[in-house]
This record gives sequence, structure tokens and C-alpha cells, in this order.
Amino acid sequence: MRKIGYWAERRENLARENEQFEVLRVIGNNVVMVQGGRKGKEYVIIGKGIGFAVKDTGFIDANDQRIEKLFRLEDRDEWSQYQILLEDIDPKVMKITDDIIADIAHEFSGKLNDKIYLALPSHIQFTIYRLRGGMDIVNPFLQETKMSFPKEFEIAYRAAEKISAEFNVQIPEDEVGFLTYHVYSAVSNVPVGQLVKASNIVSELLDMIREERKVTFAYGSMNHIRLMIHLRFSIERILQGSLIDNPFVKHIQKEYKEEYKLAQKLGKVMQNSLGTEVPEEEICFLAMHLRRLFQTLDQQHKQKQ
Repeated sequence: MRKIGYWAERRENLARENEQFEVLRVIGNNVVMVQGGRKGKEYVIIGKGIGFAVKDTGFIDANDQRIEKLFRLEDRDEWSQYQILLEDIDPKVMKITDDIIADIAHEFSGKLNDKIYLALPSHIQFTIYRLRGGMDIVNPFLQETKMSFPKEFEIAYRAAEKISAEFNVQIPEDEVGFLTYHVYSAVSNVPVGQLVKASNIVSELLDMIREERKVTFAYGSMNHIRLMIHLRFSIERILQGSLIDNPFVKHIQKEYKEEYKLAQKLGKVMQNSLGTEVPEEEICFLAMHLRRLFQTLDQQHKQKQ
């Protein structure tokens, strides 16, 4: 799915641009497609109950207090793609989407990412199509997803139950994992595609650690979970440009030489995969986690002897 470009406008600016938007299509209770402005551009408007309120009017005032977000696709090709997609969305899918989004909003404080209003119904509709067509849904990152995002997975599981009941399909646990990405994306503003990419990189890094040090750690063990979660959120920080302070950089470089050397190799893999530089602070934090991992594994090995 291609990236959606959007921006929030001040209501007074909207009012100056055009007094009314013409409703092209009511997508759901909270989402409508409209046309307006001096150049007659098409937009998506999000607002609680906005769709229900305009079903019979055909127009929305630009200063309507129910308007929470106004956004449009970056170019005409993108708009055409999403317009066709949204026009094919089953109204029951939009109803389920509204229920799921309400559940997410209830569980998490703060504003949800607007993209979920388009991304989630599109995903649900395609999932139903695949299941009814007998296509398998395989999620190689299911266990990591369950461990990394337990609260989001719980919400996704409830969402899957609603979808199953409404459309008489059996949602497999692998699909619950993919729904979890959408839940997490809505509350964290991390794109779903970025989450999938991070999962691929984490899997590659874990394999590299095992191979480089010839170690094994039980899948789902505390060692595995700690390292996996650190790698995942380190990748997210790098992609978002969120710098963290590590006052132990010099100490780690001097005292944890083997772990630091391995962390540098892992950092190169992240840098090549992400296309951005990995800060030295992240490299050293990774070396700290590797140090703790190897010490724990050594202790466990000695206890078994």
C-alpha cells in the first residue's frame, strides 16, 4: 500500500478556502470523501459521527465542528487508487472498523493515527477475500509480535473475533499478528510497513548473533524476549531519528570489546537495511545487552555441568 500524504488544516483556513465541501461518498460513520476548495480537490474528512450526520445533506460546512482531520492523497494516481479501493469497501467492513477503532481508543489514551481509518478497512476486506478464497495466511513473525506487543495483540484478538462472527470466517492466529501491527501503528504512528521491515531485520540480527557466537537461547525465553524487544525498539528509534543518551559509551568501548565488536557488525546490517546511520549510543546499548545475554548463557551452561 502506498504512502498517504496528509495535513491538518486550521478551521479558519478551511472556511476561507471554501464555505462547503460536497460529499462524494460516505465511507463510514466517521469517514467521508468530499470535494471542495477553489481547485475542486478531493479530500477525506474524519470526524466522529460525520458520516452519519451528512448522509441526507450532501454537503459539509468547512467550519463544521465535527471535522477533526482533513487530508488528501499526494497525487492523482494515489487518489484514484484509494478512491477505487474505498468505493469497493463493504459497509459491514466499515462498521467493524469503527467498532475496532473505538476499542483501540478506549484502551489507549491520546489521538490515534488518522491512517488507520483507511488502512484497517482495506486490510480487513482483503483478509476476508483471502480466507473465503481458501488462501493461507502465514505470519513468520507471529511469536515475536505476541511478545513485543502483548496489549495490542489482545485488542487484535478481540477484533478478529468480531470479524469472524460478522463474516462467518475463521481468523487464524497468524492474521491476528498482522492486525496487531495495525493496532500498534494507530497508537504509535509507526507505519505498518515499517513494522514488517523491523521484524525482518530483527530476525536476521538474531540469526547473526547465534551464528557469530555459536550460542543458542530458547525461543520465548527471557533472554530471547529481552534481546528481541531491544532490537525492535532500537530500529524504531533509528528510523524515527530519536536520539538517546548513553553515558557509558567510553566504558563499553573499552571494557566490552568482544560484545562491542559484534554490536558494530550488527549495526552495519541495520545501517544497510534501513539506509540510515546507526548512532554510536545505540551500538553501545546493544553491546550492553549482548554482554548480559552472554553472561547469562555462560551461567546457565555452568549450572548444567
